[in-house]
Amino acid sequence: MHPFLKISLFILTLVLTGQASADQLSLMLGVLLLLIVYMKHQSYLQVLLRMRWLFVSILLIYAFGTPGELVSQFPIQFAPSYEGLALGLVQLARLLIALASLNLLLTASPKEEMMLGLYCLLLPFKYLGLNVKRFTARLMLTLHYVEELAESGRQGLNFEALDNVHKFEPELEKCTVYIQQRSFSLLDQLMLIVMAVLLTITIYWNMP
Repeated sequence: MHPFLKISLFILTLVLTGQASADQLSLMLGVLLLLIVYMKHQSYLQVLLRMRWLFVSILLIYAFGTPGELVSQFPIQFAPSYEGLALGLVQLARLLIALASLNLLLTASPKEEMMLGLYCLLLPFKYLGLNVKRFTARLMLTLHYVEELAESGRQGLNFEALDNVHKFEPELEKCTVYIQQRSFSLLDQLMLIVMAVLLTITIYWNMP
């Protein structure tokens, strides 16, 4: 699959996730989890463990902050609502789908393919004066530096470390980056048409 299609599919998944019902979200999440298990992406589980308190916080905020019918036989008087629990679970499903999609995109695409996909995605902005090749190269080099910083252990990956990325600009300028062009296959073109149709239908259904 062309890298541009991979990134576009990720964006389309996020768009569809925002409009899907609870049953559709469950189906999407189930398919993505099966893909992750099949491809043995253990990094997704690590991400979930790191974000567990965020998940708990989101569920509690929706459960106790949404008005509606209170859960009966709750041990304390301050009880969550059924509507809040339902909304909280929907938001969690959307977040899990987004994380699963991002995990599949990053683990299934080498940096070279990601560069090509970003380059194709940003190509229309060249008519607005953006140097797409330079911007894509600098973005990928910066991400490469951040990744090395996180793995090296020389210092923690914190906001101070990210703020100092500009100090390595001369080092980034010395790097040579090649964007290897790749043509769209017939299957890629068909998938692009299907994705465009899905996006058009989604926009049409949500028009006032």
